[in-house]
Amino acid sequence: MLLRVSFGGVQKYIKMPELTFGDFLREVSLKFNISEDRRLDLKVYDQSNTEVDSEVFEELIKEFHGPFLVSLANEAPCNPHFTSSPGSTASDETVILNFSQLEPAEDPVAAQGSQPKRPCRINYEARALIEKILTTKPGGDRIMEEYAKTKSITDSTRRRLINILTAEMTETHGTSPPRSVKVMYAQGIIALFPYLEDPYSQNGFEHYYDPESGSGYIAWRLKTIQRKASEERGPAVRSPKVGGPGHGRTTPLTDKVLTDEEVESAIAVLRHSADEETIREKMKTTFSYRQAMVNDHDKSAEVFSVFPRFLDTQGLVEQDFRLMFGEQTANKFLERWPTTFKARVIKESHGLVPSTDLLDLMHNAETSTEVENGWDSDMSAIILLLHLLPPSAQGRKRPGKISASNAVDHLIKFQKTGTSLQQHLDNITQSRQPYILAQGPTKSSIHSFFIAIDKHALPCQATTSVGALDELFKAHFVFGTSYSPALNNFFTFLQTAIYNIDVGKTKETPRIAELRARMVR
Repeated sequence: MLLRVSFGGVQKYIKMPELTFGDFLREVSLKFNISEDRRLDLKVYDQSNTEVDSEVFEELIKEFHGPFLVSLANEAPCNPHFTSSPGSTASDETVILNFSQLEPAEDPVAAQGSQPKRPCRINYEARALIEKILTTKPGGDRIMEEYAKTKSITDSTRRRLINILTAEMTETHGTSPPRSVKVMYAQGIIALFPYLEDPYSQNGFEHYYDPESGSGYIAWRLKTIQRKASEERGPAVRSPKVGGPGHGRTTPLTDKVLTDEEVESAIAVLRHSADEETIREKMKTTFSYRQAMVNDHDKSAEVFSVFPRFLDTQGLVEQDFRLMFGEQTANKFLERWPTTFKARVIKESHGLVPSTDLLDLMHNAETSTEVENGWDSDMSAIILLLHLLPPSAQGRKRPGKISASNAVDHLIKFQKTGTSLQQHLDNITQSRQPYILAQGPTKSSIHSFFIAIDKHALPCQATTSVGALDELFKAHFVFGTSYSPALNNFFTFLQTAIYNIDVGKTKETPRIAELRARMVR
């Protein structure tokens, strides 16, 4: 039997040859280098925090497969899913055991090890505070009941939760409570509701309140409450978030640095060669030079005139992206979207306010056959994610907030077979961020995909909607192009939750972190 073990914030598997209490303690000690003289100090507890000893261990695991919790003597168990008293303390030297055999249907996201490991620490005082507020305020009991049944909360319930907590906060601490209070409330939320924690953020609660940037659902609600106040607070000192494309990146080191003459020679070969293998080789050798162009504001517009093979050779965007981030990152979307994220996006979309367009998308996403009207199953699910992460308002001086339905036009455009591709490009009135141009007899039957960028059409190597979106995302990084404002939330979610690029370095809304917390569990 394989057992999952967490000790000091590090998770490992141990293999149990025998299901005896002594063997169990010995294997844990060996795996985590616990000295033999401390082995006798290990204590085992079940989910109700009842101590388990050698007399009941073998019998208990026949019916109860965990999680079990082990800690050193005189230290309180630490597990957000265990019931503990508010006054207890946790230690980094805590072992959490999950007696579960690996099954083929194990969560692919967890199996890939994409969730960062964080030492198990619970703020019991904060947890007790939130629990007291919700059990004494009207509507709080319904929030706790919903979480108990679903291990999650809907958007409307989350808004109700924030309203209740900020009302109590402002009543006790005024409309401008200190940062420590906001942090405690945020800590208390994920301590009481551990499945709402975001495993990709530093502390797990930043989508409720981020003390570094001053953002989050609690901060947003407080700002709404403060709007009627006559005195405005000064701006907080914030660390800039500059992750994602369009900010310039350090070019990965290559085996050989080319001289100017070697670069010019390679570019000359690229212009005239008809051999695809030669084209790919010369594009690879000029990668560093090309990235320097992309990150130079004065030269970035010339990339397609200097390297026109992007316009007639498939797979070059993919090749550059792999040189930037490596094979593992490049493969993540095609591995994770079909097996995990597509189904979870469809499930989450059932909580949205229904409309005719949304119901059609949900129907098309859930069908395995070709539909008469609308996009195919994969593209419909992708657009559902856009509805889950709609565009943010752009401010009074800008066009303002657009709907998710209108934002689709910034993601993909359909062109019926036989229509002039060049005419479509000529009709683009202004330079804009890249988008997918799909050609076919109907939206559900696409024959070819292109990435439209700077009035050019780059042929996609992909023949599916999922592959085309993968290439579109990668084109942003390869050409140093920022996300369209209408798609910023959408692409930032893909970047952090699926590709795991610049996690913690990219500015993101609480909605992104909240949805990520739901989907990576």
